[in-house]
Amino acid sequence: MSTRAKTTTATATANKYDGFTDDERSAMKERAKELKSAARRGAKADPETDVLAKIAEMAESDRVIAERLHAVIKASAPGLTAKLWYGMPAYARNGKVVCFFQSAAKFKTRYAVLGFSDEANLDDGVMWPTYFALTELTADSEARIAALVKQAVS
Repeated sequence: MSTRAKTTTATATANKYDGFTDDERSAMKERAKELKSAARRGAKADPETDVLAKIAEMAESDRVIAERLHAVIKASAPGLTAKLWYGMPAYARNGKVVCFFQSAAKFKTRYAVLGFSDEANLDDGVMWPTYFALTELTADSEARIAALVKQAVS
């Protein structure tokens, strides 16, 4: 094999995509850490403290949205439990995530996301949105989010 062929093969191998980005691998590691931490602490621990700490670490633009979103979700569905899920603030019913907040910085995207899992009762015909881009929270968007969260847990 020529030197050029060896270099091309080595470069192709070095640049080979293995299926997950660094950010995705980081999120999986955070999830594993969350599960280990929860197992160590047992049922008595308050995971909301971890959520508030994670929100406090966010960049200002994400933090402002996350703080308001946390308040809106807690007021709209007090039965949901705040917890971390893949390093993101999430809100669960009976241990299963119903909705979550993904900061723009999490995967280096241009906007934050409010997402709903399949546990959310948002069904509307044969197609409905489960992710919503957030650039800021206004009174109107907070009211819409509150209504979505109430529907999700109904």
